[in-house]
Amino acid sequence: MYSLNDTIVAVSSPCGGVRSIVRITGPLTIATCEQIFGSVLDSQIRNPQSADRNRAILSGSVRIQGNLAIDALLYLFFAPHSYTGEPLAEIHIQASQAVVEALVQGLLAMGLRPAGPGEFTARAYLNGKLDLAQAEAVNEIVSSSNRLQLDAAQRLLSGRLTKAADEIRSALLDCLSLIEAGLDFSSEDIQFISTRRAVEKLTAIRGSLEQLLARSIRYEMLVDLPAIGIAGAPNAGKSSLLNALLGWERSIVSGEPKTTRDVLTGVLTGDRFQCVLFDCAGLIPGAAPLSRIDELAQQAAMEALHNCHAVLFCVDLAKSDWSEDIAVRARIQPKEIIHVATKSDLLCSDRLPQRLQSLTKAFNAEFLPISATLSRGLESLFDAVEASIVGWAVPTDSPGSRKHAEGAAGNAVLVARHKQAIVEAMDSVRETVEEVRRGNDEVAATMLRTACQAISQIEQQPIEEQVLDRIFSRFCIGK
Repeated sequence: MYSLNDTIVAVSSPCGGVRSIVRITGPLTIATCEQIFGSVLDSQIRNPQSADRNRAILSGSVRIQGNLAIDALLYLFFAPHSYTGEPLAEIHIQASQAVVEALVQGLLAMGLRPAGPGEFTARAYLNGKLDLAQAEAVNEIVSSSNRLQLDAAQRLLSGRLTKAADEIRSALLDCLSLIEAGLDFSSEDIQFISTRRAVEKLTAIRGSLEQLLARSIRYEMLVDLPAIGIAGAPNAGKSSLLNALLGWERSIVSGEPKTTRDVLTGVLTGDRFQCVLFDCAGLIPGAAPLSRIDELAQQAAMEALHNCHAVLFCVDLAKSDWSEDIAVRARIQPKEIIHVATKSDLLCSDRLPQRLQSLTKAFNAEFLPISATLSRGLESLFDAVEASIVGWAVPTDSPGSRKHAEGAAGNAVLVARHKQAIVEAMDSVRETVEEVRRGNDEVAATMLRTACQAISQIEQQPIEEQVLDRIFSRFCIGK
């Protein structure tokens, strides 16, 4: 594991950026900065350890090698108020990669050590600045590939999971103390907790663990952006809807049917979500004869829709006959569907309610009226898509589901390690209940201690050093 006695250095900014950042933390941080920035800054660098001077931003020049010096900004964070809990410095320079590497090599020659993957965040954890779940969140924020991931990682960093785990562990320890007290005074006529009461408390704890697991957002599900397909019969207004949602002409729009033959994609970005939109070829009822090109287009469309998290099913509201659309709807079985009534601008306002009522009756589903030409109804469709995405990321049978989207921000976020710890704790509590009912309090106490140890793995010691190594090895160097 990492040694806290060393002073470490690493480049913490991506290659090719305008500004490069070199991070230093450890006991020699301040002394090192004094040497490379020169004695003129000595009086500014010294920290009197007062609460109102826990950081400093200094400008000057930093010596690279020999007589080479370039302009730089020095950000200083004094212990214990820094990210790592130790003296920490960031040197910001605008220079080529060769100059940055020369600066780092010069610092290594002064006795600093190259930082390992995640070592800055590991020191923050080891020095009590972050719990383990929050430390993992730092890596997830850095590696997030979309807004859903970033939002989930920020929730993890907020400590919501830690708070929930603390409450469950406290309840486990209370129950364990009562059972062990009964064992200590087994020769006397003292009962600290009855079998019935112990079973009730343990059942409630297991219920809390099950809720934590069921209501939490699975971070691994957010690795890829959710996919939303646009489907319907030929000339149902799908391509116009795609263009209207994206805000640019992604698809060719024509009054001729079968204009779209390939699967077209675009990234839809809302205020709080991102997803990939798929515009597919117009679907044709299964009994209709197809050319080879149409057959390939239909296969591509069906495959794309099958892999989507939700489908926007489009029906031309101005059509007089929806029998083809009903047959097309029967061909697809999406995980979730949003019914969209397109081309509502072709109807006068007094006819619109009656047509929507007829459409609802024909499909036995509520439709959102949309006009891609006039950008009318798009806000409601955005809301429906967002609700669908929330329902995908959060289990639909939980209070954080699509039906309770307003409260979704309160859900905890789990990575695979957290889920494993919760499942282990649930299994141990279940076995504890069985042993309590059998009157085997000694075995029950052992199983309960196992449950406490499992839930403690989420964010607190004791935790095996190998587990810490495995967690922080996933980080970037410099983080």
